[in-house]
Amino acid sequence: MTLSHGTLAHRLIAEHLVDGRMEPGQEIGLRIDQTLTQDATGTLVMQELEALGLDRVRTEASVQYVDHNLLQADERNAEDHAFLRSACRRFGIWYSKPGNGVSHPTHMQYFGIPGKALAGSDSHTCAAGSLGMLALGTGGLEVALAMAGRPLHVTMPEIWGIRLTGRLPEWVSAKDVVLELLRRHGVKGAVNRILEYHGPGLEQLSAMDRHVIANMGAELGATTSVFPADAAVRDFLRAEEREADFRELAAEPDAVYDLTDEIDLSALEPLIARPTSPGNVVPVREVAGEPIGQAVIGSSANPGLRDFAIAAAIVVGRQTHAAVSFDVNPTSREILADLTRTGSTFDLIAAGARIHQAGCLGCIGMGQAPAPGRNSLRTFPRNFPGRSGTEEDAVWLCSPETAAVSALTGEITDPRDWAAKESVPYPRLRLPEHASVNRAMFEPPLPPEQAARIELERGPNISGLPDFEPLPDVLAGPVLLKCGDNVSTDEISPAGAKALPYRSNIPKLAEFTFTRLDPDYPRRAADLATDSRTGQHFVVGGENYGQGSSREHAAITPRHLGLRAVVAKSYARIHWQNLANFGVLPLEFDQPADYDRIDPGDRLRLENLHAALAPRAEPRLRLHNTTKDETYQLRHRLSDDRRRTVVAGGIIPRLAGTDSSGAPSATR
Repeated sequence: MTLSHGTLAHRLIAEHLVDGRMEPGQEIGLRIDQTLTQDATGTLVMQELEALGLDRVRTEASVQYVDHNLLQADERNAEDHAFLRSACRRFGIWYSKPGNGVSHPTHMQYFGIPGKALAGSDSHTCAAGSLGMLALGTGGLEVALAMAGRPLHVTMPEIWGIRLTGRLPEWVSAKDVVLELLRRHGVKGAVNRILEYHGPGLEQLSAMDRHVIANMGAELGATTSVFPADAAVRDFLRAEEREADFRELAAEPDAVYDLTDEIDLSALEPLIARPTSPGNVVPVREVAGEPIGQAVIGSSANPGLRDFAIAAAIVVGRQTHAAVSFDVNPTSREILADLTRTGSTFDLIAAGARIHQAGCLGCIGMGQAPAPGRNSLRTFPRNFPGRSGTEEDAVWLCSPETAAVSALTGEITDPRDWAAKESVPYPRLRLPEHASVNRAMFEPPLPPEQAARIELERGPNISGLPDFEPLPDVLAGPVLLKCGDNVSTDEISPAGAKALPYRSNIPKLAEFTFTRLDPDYPRRAADLATDSRTGQHFVVGGENYGQGSSREHAAITPRHLGLRAVVAKSYARIHWQNLANFGVLPLEFDQPADYDRIDPGDRLRLENLHAALAPRAEPRLRLHNTTKDETYQLRHRLSDDRRRTVVAGGIIPRLAGTDSSGAPSATR
């Protein structure tokens, strides 16, 4: 296919395109080379592989990481780890042992290859775009189908060229680059777009610096982010003893982008996202002086050795403020080993840091929950309400420089001001040229003949997938919940140490559904199911409904409680796909002002759904509010194939068998 735009994103898509047209808004199918799953979503993926009747994965490499649920306060997480390992042995999947590291940087270190297509059941899978990969976060069922050899279907995005010029000033780093984009464009500024970075400013950014920026493209709503595979990527792969995997990739010199933006790196200053949105970004100097109780460095959004080494170099020979818990959460065992052999671990400990095991942990609310009402500075990607594990939290997102300096002062501090006051020069780091590579933390796939004999280890907390009935021709029921704008999947199906251990137990996890917005929602849904034959109900949402995590639990548990349709102003990409995949009809207001005409408790009715969702039928429906005797015009963006999926009740009930390769035959 001729690359009409000459962008790197177009080239990567063209190399993996199996069906559809590369025109923005059209649905396309992509061949997937690698998959990534993590334990918070992977347990469902493995159950879905079982439901698909798969014998062995068809990808070049599929890797299961245990990085989210490392806090073993009871037996549930350990049960899931045993189940995941047995499933990896059964289906031919690499298994990354608990404590080996967060999936995204660890995958970069050991499996990332420029030019490959990666699908992951985690929204931050897009971080691998830092290596010149086409890396897409999506729902677990989409990943399961990719593992079975099926294409990944997405809407062809626009390509947004971000030109970087200049050099980052001292005390400013990669985190401030992506925070600047969030300051400009907000949390839905890149929906249905790929961010492609280019320009002379790239020369200063290492592969892991680019990972910081690509990772938080998810917070802008981007389909993914793409960087060229250049000398910085070659250096990274050489350090990981994988230089042979390098492939040079870049946009054509005359590439034309659908949209453009430019960032002069030399003009940036330390930035920070205020509670409770990654898009609520201001200069650090504007909020300096706010007292803090916690500063945490780590997560997939600040994963590189540099990010930890710079913090160690800032606090060395000093002591953190008595009121501050300074938490360091290495993102991979490899990075922890390198911090230790360079002496940085000692410097951090001597300064008062608390060192935690390699994994997501606090980022997903699995430990280090802050005190209520006390400011917590974190180098994490998200600060949605309650995600930290504390309901009344106050989480700020910032760079390692800002976090480390503020840990010393006890208040939010612009690191430039502290450096000037204390006469501290910006640290010049000398990082090792070769990483502490440890492939023994991965268990490779078993040979097929051995794998076929493996039984899945299913503990009592692992339920089966629920039944998914077909969509009826008429949906009628009350509005059980009305939400505002930017509702996140953390608010639909919460993370944290209370809920996540039940991620394999759908009936139990359903008891947490929407409880951050309405603690009574699960009970009212259960009562409705008792009082009516179907238990059908509606949820009404505002703009960007379902932003954040890719966890498909946010579609499955409401469906389990009787939700069959959501009516919103607009949707985040992954959650929209997840709703359709599990038979929940995602509808949009034709006139956004009609959102204001519907109240909680109003009874709604949709008729003739099968005809309205037939292939090639106009994507329009009429919603009748029987309480107020009003009718609203709705639309949907379902392709003909997704229409069939929703009518069938979801992808799994739509399956009609397998083809000769063992892959599901009825899904596409």
